[in-house]
Amino acid sequence: MKKRGMALILAAAVVLGGCSSGQKTSGEASVASSPASESSSVSESTAQSETEGTTEAVETTEASESQNKEPEVKADEEKEADVIIVGAGGAGLAAAIAAADEGAESVIIVEKLGKTGGSLNFTSGSMSGAETIIQELDGIEDTKESYIEDIMSNGAQKGDRELIEIFVDEDVDAIQWLWDHGLDQYTFLEQGGKKSVFAPEHQLYSIQRTYKPRAMDPSSYKSAVHEILDKELEGYDNISVDYYTEIIELAGNDKGQVLTAVGYNSDTGKTVAYRAGKGIVMATGGYSGNPKMMGEYAEYGDNYLVGGADSADGKGIRIMQNVGAAVDEEKLTYIPTFPMGLEYSEGKGAIGDVYMWKAGGIYVNQEGKRFINETLSEVVPRETALEEQTGAVQYNIFTDKIVEDLKAAGASGMWDRYYEPEDGMGHKLIQSADTLEELAGLIQVPADALVQTVEDYNAAVEAGETDEFGRDFSGTPTAYSVAVNKIEADKYYAVPIKALVVMTLGGVTVNSDMQVVDEGGNAIPGLYAAGEVVGGIWGRFVSGGTGVMGPVAFGRITGRNVVNMDLQEGQPVKAASFVLEESLFEREAEKTESYDMTGVKDGTYEATVDGQNGDMTVQVVVADGKISQVNVVSNQETENIAGPALEKVPVAIVEANSPDVDGVTGATLTSQRIREAVKQCLDQAK
Repeated sequence: MKKRGMALILAAAVVLGGCSSGQKTSGEASVASSPASESSSVSESTAQSETEGTTEAVETTEASESQNKEPEVKADEEKEADVIIVGAGGAGLAAAIAAADEGAESVIIVEKLGKTGGSLNFTSGSMSGAETIIQELDGIEDTKESYIEDIMSNGAQKGDRELIEIFVDEDVDAIQWLWDHGLDQYTFLEQGGKKSVFAPEHQLYSIQRTYKPRAMDPSSYKSAVHEILDKELEGYDNISVDYYTEIIELAGNDKGQVLTAVGYNSDTGKTVAYRAGKGIVMATGGYSGNPKMMGEYAEYGDNYLVGGADSADGKGIRIMQNVGAAVDEEKLTYIPTFPMGLEYSEGKGAIGDVYMWKAGGIYVNQEGKRFINETLSEVVPRETALEEQTGAVQYNIFTDKIVEDLKAAGASGMWDRYYEPEDGMGHKLIQSADTLEELAGLIQVPADALVQTVEDYNAAVEAGETDEFGRDFSGTPTAYSVAVNKIEADKYYAVPIKALVVMTLGGVTVNSDMQVVDEGGNAIPGLYAAGEVVGGIWGRFVSGGTGVMGPVAFGRITGRNVVNMDLQEGQPVKAASFVLEESLFEREAEKTESYDMTGVKDGTYEATVDGQNGDMTVQVVVADGKISQVNVVSNQETENIAGPALEKVPVAIVEANSPDVDGVTGATLTSQRIREAVKQCLDQAK
């Protein structure tokens, strides 16, 4: 682990706790302050440079001794509420609803994207829990104690047992709440006619306690939990959401309380000072979208595929460190991966293994050598083995006979969907050659090593026993081995599969009340955290369903506590001794040349580019030598993620009369595709 330098930023400030009235309604939609137009994301440093004095945003002013000193924040506007929640993911939404139910008169959720959901926009939303209503209806007997031990075991016994016990208790109530608010009406993926299932994508629990409900509106939601939370939020007129606003700083007052947050709205270009009467809940997520930070805490972390939002950058951790939050650096190394990442765009991935190893294929590393029993049923050894390989990449080597056997066994779902179709998002990754030497050249591994690896493997298959990695060639079929084949044919294939990250497990330290603590273990008054931004709860690896229900359960606890706990006085606010370096959060500027509009002729033009799940076709109308219309004619993007870009990027291009416009935060790839298609249209117009 590389030690990070100490970046100390001291902030002294005061807050006036205020609140505005609001009432819960039944069935009426809440009014969320979502700006009508969108612009690019703004980094902490960029936001500060674009607003006067934001780099030193908080200054103290004189006040009467009978009152708290109130911070003079150099911001364009101020907003007050009982509770300020930063982040509208599962933890933030659950915390807001819980706080309102506990009596908070006003709650403001501050969200830097143009939508709610956070990581729930990138997951199918598997849930888990013990002694739940779902298990009861399925006739499955389970215990919380068993669930706790499974989580501890799956986390390599490095989890926080106290917080896990708190989670398991709250999780039952959270699932019951979801059930009572509509989950009972959802369609579940079932096994043997039961909604309680085993989930093979994670280490299996000792009993069926995973639940996989499907979203009712898949065009808007990937997760049923997100859908329910979003719909429930509409019933509160005392909860508002400020979209496109990124919190860039927290500040403490002269009583050691952190009740002020400074945000930058990337849509309006204005700063906002948020003042909380009772407390601030940080639910900003982890750092799975920040390859720089992952690269600091995992040997090949900067090569991991990002399976979620780029906005999961870890900035919230640093912001809290600047007001004293403790962070255990060892836990920042807890970055669980999936050894099945399909790279559909540079650095971006989805779960999509070809699974050819189930029918006789093998995995080799960048050195052309095998390194694991590919058919191992345990997930963790395969995860960690890939993390240790050069570039965190493995190549699945196989033949046509292996493909045929995989299909015959009914195990070719990923291949049939993502790879075999010419328009499949993994088709372009397939490399083929007439010889192993030629194939080695295509994937840039040593030819002699690959040939020797295949020869040794074929000899083991011929012997029909168990090889040095523990792979069995007796021919006994299992879920992970449906056929035994040598790798010998007239044509050979290779597909690169990389380590994929969808969540991280390091972050700030909290106590059992979800209060953020300093390096002495003292609670920082007014400051709470929930969700992925909290470090060390689950241990080294994550257990199935906790990535969804953990934030929801802890969000509920935090929402109640921020309302009900007395606001104490603390130590003078100062930065922690360990603060993540600011350079970890600086994104490299996109290197593009300005498009030359010279010679563009009037007319209507169309271009088609590769999209996420299929082609994207864009139409451009040029009139009087200028771009007058940009229409996305067809696309296969994921609507709930790409929607803001599909709406706003074409408008921005017309207004700028240029394809060189900023992308939309959280939908950078869609933004890039639209811009590329427009450039191709303009090329046609010359």
